[in-house]
This record gives sequence, structure tokens and C-alpha cells, in this order.
Amino acid sequence: MRVTRILRSTGMKYSDLVVDWLSELGYTHCFFVGGGNIMHLLDGVRSRMKCVPVVHEVAAGIAVEYFNESQVGARRAFAMVTAGPGLTNIVTAIAGAWLESRELLILGGQVKSTDLSNGAVRQRGVQEIAGTEIVRPITAFSHRIERPVDRSTFLDYIERGRTGRKGPVFLEFCLDAQGAPVEREELEKRSWRKPEPIQERLVEIARASASKVAAMVRAAKRPVFLLGAGVSRSTAADLRRAIEGASVALMTTWNGIDRVDAFAPNYAGRPNLHGQRRANVLIQQADLVVAFGTRLGIQQTGFNWQQFAPLAQIVMYDIDNAELQKGHPRIDVPVNGDANTALREIIKLDLGDHREWLDFVTFVKEQLPLEEPSNVTAPGYVNPYRVAAQLAAATTADDVVIPCSSGGAYVTMMQSYPQKFGQIIINNKGLASMGYGLSAAIGAAMAYPERRTVLIEGDGGFSQNLQELATVHINALNLKIFIFSDEGYASIRGTQRNYFGGAYLGCDPKTGLGFPDWPKLFDAYSIPVMELSQEGLETPGFLERFNAPGPSAFVVPIDPAQTYHPKLPSRVTASGSMESAPLHLMAPDLPADVAKAVMPFLLADTLEPA
Repeated sequence: MRVTRILRSTGMKYSDLVVDWLSELGYTHCFFVGGGNIMHLLDGVRSRMKCVPVVHEVAAGIAVEYFNESQVGARRAFAMVTAGPGLTNIVTAIAGAWLESRELLILGGQVKSTDLSNGAVRQRGVQEIAGTEIVRPITAFSHRIERPVDRSTFLDYIERGRTGRKGPVFLEFCLDAQGAPVEREELEKRSWRKPEPIQERLVEIARASASKVAAMVRAAKRPVFLLGAGVSRSTAADLRRAIEGASVALMTTWNGIDRVDAFAPNYAGRPNLHGQRRANVLIQQADLVVAFGTRLGIQQTGFNWQQFAPLAQIVMYDIDNAELQKGHPRIDVPVNGDANTALREIIKLDLGDHREWLDFVTFVKEQLPLEEPSNVTAPGYVNPYRVAAQLAAATTADDVVIPCSSGGAYVTMMQSYPQKFGQIIINNKGLASMGYGLSAAIGAAMAYPERRTVLIEGDGGFSQNLQELATVHINALNLKIFIFSDEGYASIRGTQRNYFGGAYLGCDPKTGLGFPDWPKLFDAYSIPVMELSQEGLETPGFLERFNAPGPSAFVVPIDPAQTYHPKLPSRVTASGSMESAPLHLMAPDLPADVAKAVMPFLLADTLEPA
């Protein structure tokens, strides 16, 4: 009798109410693969959201991550997957967002609560699997909803991944909970207060530290500001004139690449395990490094993190105290505070005059070009570093650039592509997974349909999710796809060559790895394709195609034996362990006279002060 009365009074299912609540929070897009165990939720979003069906669930998760990460405004997307394989297929995307501290909401389906096995047997309901348990270690919050929860409780669940250090939230809805008849008034009785984006304590700590850190900058001779993705694009835009005019060397992490214009007078590059040689050389000679919103992970410091910035005091701002206390690298002044507040406060203060240091930064950049002459490209192929430079000339400040997340194409772009302020550039270096690029570009292109999105990815990575060309085609996305075609997995091939004497396996067609005929593949999806000549982007007709609306693909012929210099060398020790060089000693070695000129504060072969 109770159920009949509710249906007659409201006619509302719980799934419809949930979607209304998501709309209140700014969610406008749902990326999904349909399934029986999410049928009520899917019906709820059908008339309330922009629904974007994809071919594989992992694409939904990656697209949502990049949609949200690219946003400056309030619009948000979420992913929806069914039970069982729907959940297991999206786990890679959840892991990537977890490692990069990015917002990713996934609504998952589950069997009826009365069909749950609850661990008594392996499976009772059809497609039942313990989804919440599988993803709990890689989510900010993972919870199964077996019966309707009220609005205040539900919104609290969502906000756990959107405030503080962001991360994925997985909410698994039992099928009977989705379809349960509900009274809106009953579930919205309790008021809900949106939490502050950053805890007030973290803001105050950052503000209180500003004068001390500014004094350290004034006292330093060679200060560096290293900006990570914890510095928001809006903060970087607000402070652009101030930070580009500051008398400090300005660097970014790979995730913070688009916070600074590469042509800013004090820009010193992107230091990294696979970073720009000029940036690595400079940060190793700094006497003060202030890291804003970067966790200073091993990719940033190199495996030899004990010798990161050996001459410097290191100040690190992070909202997660665990990152400050992890023990690598050495942190002299750890500040558990908001990086955006800290940068806004510090940049207003007197930071001193370090023109001599900035003149040296300019000198080092002149001596160490982004395209290193030591790289070898066989006749008939295109030097990928030259392509990156050509692409920089062809792209505009309005473009969205997705340099994939793994392999030779990725490293080439991150080492040598000079970003323009206003571009949105996103990657996922934490998971460093092949196959991220196309799904990521779809999410970014859906977020900014009025802009051009440019994807650069290797043939190996692209092949792992090429089914999503269907999503590109049916949505007529303004997406330009560059495939670096080197007939295999370049990074794996390099590892097998360098450490195992060329014992190749599963890295190219000769060792059993197959690839499609690219023109035929794109033709199957009615996407125009151009195979570039050894002239790269100077191939006749390229600019016309590149500047035309809609999707296009460009196959770039890359030498399978192409070298990717510089790189940080490692060696296998007698015990079988790996030993890596510090950041500034990249291979190949610099000529002695050049090394002496660009590293005067370090001896060429040691870390002792000169």
C-alpha cells in the first residue's frame, strides 16, 4: 500500500532524483556504455544531460577525467558503467585519475540488493562483482547504495572527490535502489552546505608562510619557482604578468605545462626524469627551489632523488601532508598549505633582484637547444622533434593539446613543444598508460567544441583504444589526430635494446605485434587522413586540412630506430638493481667546454660545489 501511494503522489524514481541532484552540482555530460544493471540511471540522464555513448568503458572514464581537468568553469561530466565487466573495464581510468589527483565521478550499476552474495559465494546475481572493494584503494570514496540515501548524504559523497586533494568517487547503485519510488520532499528535508574548496586552515598556513618564503627568495642568488598542476589555470591567468615579471627562474612540471608561456622572459623549462636538458641543468644549480602544487614524485626528481637540487634549499607547498613527509626528496621547508594562496601572496612581496641569474638562464637556453643535434633520423622519415617545432608554429593559443601519456611521441612533445599561454595541455604521467590519448582528446574536445583539439600519439598507444574513432566520427569532433608511426612500441624497443642487447619481443611486426593499414582504418570511420612525407607538416596540403573544421588524421612516418635524446641514463649493477644518474647528467654527455659553460656551479662529473 505504501509503494502505491508514493507512486501516485510523485511518480518519481530514485534514479531521476539522483540525476536532478547531479544537475544542481553542475554536471552536464554523461559518458557511458549502456547495461541492464544501470537501466534506471540511464533512463534518468536521457532527458536531463548531454549523453555521450562510447564503445568501451575505459574511454568513458578517461574522457571524463580530461573533460573535468580542462574546465575553468562550473560544467562537469561523469561516467556511468554497468556491473561486472562495466566496472572492471573502467579501472584503468580510475587509477589514472587517482594518481593525478583529478576529479572523476563514476556511477556504477549493481544487481538487486536481494541478489547480493555478500561474500558468501563468489557470485549470486548476474554480473555481480564486488565493485566497491575492487576500486576502494584507488578512490577518494567508494560506496554501494543498497537503498535510497537523502540529498545531503548523497552530495557529501560526491564532494569527497571534488574538494581538497581531488580523486575518483565510485558510487555503486543496486538495481532496486535505482528504481525505488521516492518522495522528493522526504529526501530533501535536511539542508546541505557545500564545503569550502580548500580548508581554511590550509589557506591560512599558506598566507602566514609568505613573508618567510619571500625573504628566502630575496636572500637567494639562484631561485626557482616550480609550478605544478596544484596551481590552477585561473590562478596562473590572474598572476601571469606578475609571475612572468618576477626576478626568479620560472619552471613547470609536465602537468603544469600550460600555466606559463614558453616565451616568458624568465621561463626556464620543464625539469623531469625525461625532461628538457636545459631545465634539468638549471634546477640542479639553483640555490632555492619553491615548489607550488607539485608532489615532487620520482618522475620529477629522477630515480636518484637523493641528488635532486643538491645545492638548493627546497620549499614545498602541498595540501596533502603525506606528500611532504614521504621522505623523497629532501624537503627543507614543508608547508601543508594551499599552493594557490601561497603563490598569490608571495608574488606580491619583494623578491629581490636576480638579473644575473636570469641572464644565465637565457645563456643556458641558447647553448642547449630543444632539438638536440645528437638525434639520428634515417632518410625517408621525419625527425619527431622537428614535428613538435612545426606543430608549435601551426597551433594557436586557442588550441587544446593532448600529448598522450606514454612512449616516444609523448616524451618528444613534453621535451620540445613550446606551449603558448591560453592553450590547454593535459597529460597523465602518473599512470603513464598507453591508449590514453584518443579517449582523452574526446573528453577535451567535448568540453571545448568551439576550439580545435590536437592529439599526438604513437601507433602502439593509439591502437589500444582505436575503437573510439567511432565516437569521434559520430560526434563530428574538431579533432586533429597525429599518429607517430614507428611500427611498434618505441620505448619498449629501446629498453630491450639498451638493457638486453637487442633481444626484441612483442615490440614491432617483426616480433609478432600487428598494426592496421592506417588509411583504410580511418576511411572505415569516414575520417579524412593524410600520410605526411619526410617534410612533416610542410607536406603540401597539410595546413589546409589542419585548419579545416571537423576530424582529420595525419600519419607521421617515424624511423623505428629513431633516437630520443636527451635521456637520463641508468645502468644495471652487479646485484641486478638499477642505478640512475642525477638530473643534470643526461645522455649523451655534453662536450666538455659546453658542460663547463652551462654548469659552472657544479663540477661536470660530481655534485660537489665548484
